[in-house]
Amino acid sequence: MDSRVPPDLRDGIRDALPLLLGIVPFALVAGVAGVEAGLTPLQTVGLSVVVFAGASQLAAIDLLGRDAALGVVVLTVVVVNLRMLMYSASIAPYFRELSARVRAGCAYVLTDQAYALALARYAGDRDRSTTTRRPYYYLGVALTLWIVWQTGTVVGVVFGAAVPDSWRLGFAVPLVFLALLVPAVSDAPSLGAAVVAGAVAVLGAGLPFNAGLIVGAVVGVATGIALEESDLGSAGAGGEGGDSDPAEGH
Repeated sequence: MDSRVPPDLRDGIRDALPLLLGIVPFALVAGVAGVEAGLTPLQTVGLSVVVFAGASQLAAIDLLGRDAALGVVVLTVVVVNLRMLMYSASIAPYFRELSARVRAGCAYVLTDQAYALALARYAGDRDRSTTTRRPYYYLGVALTLWIVWQTGTVVGVVFGAAVPDSWRLGFAVPLVFLALLVPAVSDAPSLGAAVVAGAVAVLGAGLPFNAGLIVGAVVGVATGIALEESDLGSAGAGGEGGDSDPAEGH
């Protein structure tokens, strides 16, 4: 790689490479699903460029394919991407000295992976007695993912347009969501949230404006929060009234 490229940018690109094994098929499905849902190739690629958010992008494609109201589509995308607010607030202190234009560009390419890798790198600078030049490392990760995602979407669009209508690839979106869901269900609150959200979404399939998905998402999140707080409360109650540690106070 060109020696004029900042080392931190190269590090970001290097660390993003293993993630591409999961990003490439996801991007291909986004392109194929867009064409299958009735969007034109230009609309599918435009949606990918403007939204650039895997799960919410697929949710939007699915809703658009079912002629959902535009407000429901937008609201669904916003709800799915609410976690980005937390990511932004968490990583913002590291970008405080950058110009507003650069910060806006960084916000556009924010993803789960870019956030996780960059935060670990920046937070670990003190332990390594080094200082990472910001935002080079972050952009190394984020732009690599962005380029591969857009390229994969375009390839998916071309492939999807060439597939005969009789193949019916509409199953691709639910299949991807199942692949994302299964690893995420790792405890009782997440399992409860998934089961309740799925049940409510299915029962609400006949709601006006295809609002069943958004209702299911909201009820599922509320269920997960309630179960998590219940677990924390039980753990706190179980710890009260027990024998005190003889080492306490020393």
